[in-house]
Amino acid sequence: MMSISGIHHITSLASDPQRNLDFYAGFLGLRLVKQTVNFDAPDVYHLYYGDEVGRPGTLLTFFPFPDAERGKRGAGETSAVAFSVPVGSFDFWIERLSRKGISFLGPEARFGQQAISFEDPDGMLVELLEDTSGDAKAGWPGSPVERPFSVQRLHGVTFTHRTAAATSTFLVDGLGFTPAGTEGRRHRFLAGNEGERGLIDIVEDPAAPPARQSAGSVHHIAWRVKDDAEQLEWQKALRKRGTAPTQVMDRQYFRSIYFHEPGGVLFEIATDTPGFSIDEPVDALGSRLQLPPWLEPERSTIQRRLPPLRLPIPAAREPR
Repeated sequence: MMSISGIHHITSLASDPQRNLDFYAGFLGLRLVKQTVNFDAPDVYHLYYGDEVGRPGTLLTFFPFPDAERGKRGAGETSAVAFSVPVGSFDFWIERLSRKGISFLGPEARFGQQAISFEDPDGMLVELLEDTSGDAKAGWPGSPVERPFSVQRLHGVTFTHRTAAATSTFLVDGLGFTPAGTEGRRHRFLAGNEGERGLIDIVEDPAAPPARQSAGSVHHIAWRVKDDAEQLEWQKALRKRGTAPTQVMDRQYFRSIYFHEPGGVLFEIATDTPGFSIDEPVDALGSRLQLPPWLEPERSTIQRRLPPLRLPIPAAREPR
């Protein structure tokens, strides 16, 4: 059976793009690896944050709608996004959160790991988990967060569902996830190899109200496949299961198909290739608005509609 090789990226909704940039690049220390637009609504930014080169598995992306109201967490959605950080880095992060006046919960034990959680400026629940399998060289040299403490990659997500049964069956039988235990109402599933593994925790809450998506909500989760051929095999397999994946869509830096899991969360399967250096060099990633060829003739109009962004100044680069 085919299996998912991990998380490719997670895409969420936000309100103010500058505030979003200041939090994820300035506070969390991720790199803005691509400044582009929502290809389906090009008057809205699509901001990609990740490691130095934007490797799949490190990417958290946002559609910021400046006037969006805050969403409401509830059943049928992704209720938290988790990053891996090095073991022993929590004192740094607790001090950093406290200095910024950001409330947090934890550390708390979860499946043998320690976790702390807090909200981003739009109310999205962000978690940091200590992870021994992370890459000590992760992050990027221009980050304001030094590498012994830096975010390494996306660790996983939490779903809130009134019942876990249908989603659990789909993850295991349909996508090749491995069940990894239960703690109370939290059920864990893993995909991918050590060091690139992504996880889904399903929290069962029969009384949860329905979620309402807006700023602070996760829009979709993209899972990794190697190339176009593997993606097409997944498209065929999903159709055989009665799932209705979309046609392949060109997202410039990867190609995508989309479908919903039984609990209502939107999934994407995205290719690792071609990557983020196809239209700007690695040392300049995220420094200029990039548009796909079919939107380039509208550049001047698009730029007039987008609010200007004040890009972060990279920290002094570490010697290599």
